[in-house]
Amino acid sequence: MTDWTARRPDDAAAEPETAAAPEATEEAKIAALVEALTRESADYKDKLLRTLAEMENLRRRTEREVAEARLYGVSNFARDILAVADNMDRALQALDAELREKADAGVKALLDGVELTERELLKVLEKHGVKKFEPKGEKFDPNLHQAMLELPDPSLPAGSVAQVIQPGYLIGERVLRPALVAVAKGGPKPTPAEPPANDNSGSSPQNPEGTA
Repeated sequence: MTDWTARRPDDAAAEPETAAAPEATEEAKIAALVEALTRESADYKDKLLRTLAEMENLRRRTEREVAEARLYGVSNFARDILAVADNMDRALQALDAELREKADAGVKALLDGVELTERELLKVLEKHGVKKFEPKGEKFDPNLHQAMLELPDPSLPAGSVAQVIQPGYLIGERVLRPALVAVAKGGPKPTPAEPPANDNSGSSPQNPEGTA
C-alpha cells in the first residue's frame, strides 16, 4: 500500500520557515523591551539630573539667605546705635582746638576717653559690616546721599558734595543711612572766548605810490 502520510518535498521545505518565525518574534520582543528600558532609563536619568540641579539651587539660595540674614539681621540694632555715634561726634565737634588747649588735664582725659570710645564703636560697627562714609567732594548720588541745601562754591563743580552735614553708613552693599549733604552750585560759568582779532595778512596789498 502507498503511505499517503509520508512527507511531501514541499512540506520539508516549509518547515524551516515555520521554525524561524517564533525566533524572529522573540527577537522583536527583546528589541522592543530593550528600547522601552532605554527610554525609561533616559527618563529616570533626566529626572535625577533635574532633581540634583534643583537641590543645588536650593542649597545656594539657602546659603545666600543665611548670609544675608547674618549680615542684615542687625540693621535695626545698628541703626539705633548710630544715634549714639552721632551724639559722641557732636560732643567732640562742640569743642574746638582752642578750648581743648585751655582745658585742664581732667577735661582732656575725658575728651580722650570719648574719642577712644567713638573709635571703638566704629570698629565694632565695621566688624559687623557697617561702614561710615563722608562723601565730601564726591559727585552727588541720590542713592547714597540726601541733599539738604545748595551752597555756592566756585572751587567745586556743580552737583558735587560741598559739605557733609551728617555722615552716612553702609551695611554690606546696602545703605543703612544716607549721608546728609549740601550740594555745590558750582563756580561761575566760563566767559565766552573773545573773537580773534582781524588779521590783515591775507588782505590784498596796497598799491605803491605812483602806480596806476
